[in-house]
Amino acid sequence: MTDLRPDTSAALLAGIAAAQSETRVPSLAAGVVRDGQLVWTGARGRFATAHGLEPGPNVQYRIGSITKTLTAVLVLQCRDEGLLALNDAVGKYLPGIAFGDLTIRNLLAHSGGMNAEPAGPWWERNPGVSFDQLVAAMDESHAAGPADRRHHYSNLGYGLLAEIVARVRGASWLELVQRRILDPLEMRRTSYFPFGAAAQGFSVHPFSGQLVEEPAYDAGAMAPAGQLWSTVEDLSRFARFLIDPVPEVLSRETIEEMAAPAAADPREALTASYGLGLRLIADDPHLLVGHTGSMPGFLAGLFVDRARRIGAITLGNATHGRVASVATDLLTTLVRYEPVLAPEWVPEPELAQGHELLGHWYWGNSPLTFSVVAGILQLSGSMSSRFSPIGPDMYRGRDGYFAGERLRVVRRGDAIDHLDLATFVLTRTPYGE
Repeated sequence: MTDLRPDTSAALLAGIAAAQSETRVPSLAAGVVRDGQLVWTGARGRFATAHGLEPGPNVQYRIGSITKTLTAVLVLQCRDEGLLALNDAVGKYLPGIAFGDLTIRNLLAHSGGMNAEPAGPWWERNPGVSFDQLVAAMDESHAAGPADRRHHYSNLGYGLLAEIVARVRGASWLELVQRRILDPLEMRRTSYFPFGAAAQGFSVHPFSGQLVEEPAYDAGAMAPAGQLWSTVEDLSRFARFLIDPVPEVLSRETIEEMAAPAAADPREALTASYGLGLRLIADDPHLLVGHTGSMPGFLAGLFVDRARRIGAITLGNATHGRVASVATDLLTTLVRYEPVLAPEWVPEPELAQGHELLGHWYWGNSPLTFSVVAGILQLSGSMSSRFSPIGPDMYRGRDGYFAGERLRVVRRGDAIDHLDLATFVLTRTPYGE
């Protein structure tokens, strides 16, 4: 299972042991992913159930809101296949519904100002209702604020997203999760209800220290926000998918879109934000993406660093305790003990188009340079972007300052006279020469 050094494994185990002990978690299971492999698993606590089932990488725990990320994947699949657009109004697919003017993007990023929870008894601790019952209780007067103002987490929004996907696909949310995510990723121990070895959800009495069983109801129409059960082994496959996307499920470009900031709480904008179904945590100069989860009696965390190709999963059966944040702690421990090696340099491939642009350029008197990095044309200097060809003497910015902008090569005869980069004129010599 592990190709980590013994001291690394010991430090990872010490981290989960401290969290389990200090915050009184009946059982805690964890795993670490590196370069496409589950390289370490560990567990602490003997009470996955009241009868002493020990935790392990194939014991199921409820994963709470990590479920939302799978729901978001289904939405992005629909978008990529042209079945919907992220800027479409929710009401286009759910006519007459409250909050129908919000966009699908608003719901994915929790930026629509919707109330966090559906009306009625707390859905996590009560039997779920049908979608019609959920909609009947919705009221725009319950909104937490205006749309596009800030990130305000809404479980309710993900119930609506799943219904949209079900209607455009003509199949249930659960069927689509199974067929379009779990099956291709071979996540065989992820399910709507637990089966086989599975943990019991507990809370711990604050004074007696005794275990109190928590309920695990069918969430009904709110299931897409937090119903699923899974294991460390299965979630390691999902973590690997976030690092190395499987085109059958989602393209790399779409995963990158999900992992880009879309909304934030103003108080946390510099350190944490939310993409499209993914939480983003700044770990300067790195970015961690994933999600946390909680349901009565369960806590979960899954985060990856896509650039460094590492990830961590934590699952625990407690209503309160340090479980989700331990996933990011494990990543910190991993790179402290075994730093991620920089990729080995190899000679660059010859560009199919653009070799004439290589070298020094000037915007006025400001120096810029075109070079090849990882087989891609790279502009560096006071403004930085990568470019891909889109036609003869035409390029489009991939990222950075000129993301989406066009670069046009202007010739005088056969020779390049200058570059027109979104009205910025680049020449081979500075002004006045």
